[in-house]
Amino acid sequence: MSSTFGTLFRVHSFGESHCYGVGAVVDGCPPRLALTEGDIQPQLTRRRPGQSAISTPRKEEDQVMILSGTEHGLTLGTPIGLLVRNKDQRPGDYKDMSNIPRPSHADYSYQMKYGIRASSGGGRSSARETIGRVAAGAIAEKYLRETYGVDIVAWVSGVGPHTARDLSTEPLTRSQVDETIIRCPDVEIAARMEEEIMAARASGDSMGGVVTCVCRGAPAGWGEPVFDKMEAMLAHAMLSLPATKGFEIGSGFTGTTMKGSQHNDPFVRKDKGIGTSTNYSGGIQGGITNGEPIVFRVAFKPPATISKLQKTVDFEGNDAELEAAGRHDPCVVNRAVPIVESMAALVLADLALRQRARTLP
Repeated sequence: MSSTFGTLFRVHSFGESHCYGVGAVVDGCPPRLALTEGDIQPQLTRRRPGQSAISTPRKEEDQVMILSGTEHGLTLGTPIGLLVRNKDQRPGDYKDMSNIPRPSHADYSYQMKYGIRASSGGGRSSARETIGRVAAGAIAEKYLRETYGVDIVAWVSGVGPHTARDLSTEPLTRSQVDETIIRCPDVEIAARMEEEIMAARASGDSMGGVVTCVCRGAPAGWGEPVFDKMEAMLAHAMLSLPATKGFEIGSGFTGTTMKGSQHNDPFVRKDKGIGTSTNYSGGIQGGITNGEPIVFRVAFKPPATISKLQKTVDFEGNDAELEAAGRHDPCVVNRAVPIVESMAALVLADLALRQRARTLP
């Protein structure tokens, strides 16, 4: 089930970059949740291509249709079918590359696995596959917000050599994140990031970056011991996204430079309960949420498809030169922000339902 994610809140994604459409089937969403396309569309609009000078010029409205699973604006508890049609696909852009695997792309590995591949747009390895995830994640997010008061906000915290100040303890909103086209609330650093990306695009190259995400409001107790720890499921979700190469939670790799006396999160009384005075654990201890904000970061590599001339070989092993055509993002992180939020919502919704099933009388 390589295209299915989740245990109780399950999502099956379908579609390729240049086929008729892409989408998802959501199974396990609780009944009687108010849901219309208007609840889903805002995140798809944030994810869609053609938003600014630092994203791909492909023009897609990415309007979602709910095909099943609702009636009179309420979920039925049955599978919810979601579809977004592809309208601006140009498979002809890839004709000259059909026999040359793009360096660091999935052309070669897909061909070796299946003996065939979608020769235009990357097929299932394209970022358009994430449309189904974002649509499904919007449903999960609404359930989490209305049932538990969970709030999920991600932003771009790094591009190339430029890193924003730590914003993880600030009460950021998505509207604040969206004030810059790079989706970095540190405005001064955002300008440098945008300049770096524009320079890379002008030279036919691409840039990588980092997205930070904070999930607030998750109660203590979500997550399963051992294999399905909260951070393990988040890592699974994030590293399943196209172009991801790293995941860290809380103090992450920086924590390896600290002593235990510095890194431990002391417990204190908070709001008639118990919390911690610091949050190096990133809201998770023993794989289970402790009630503090969940804080994690995801590393995205530079997009593999670039227009610079590259020396490579074709599928027969003959020397070749490739100067990729088509429309591609010079950096994916600004459009990855709603995708990261959506995958976080899917993880939290699934583990929330698993905990709910455990505690029901």
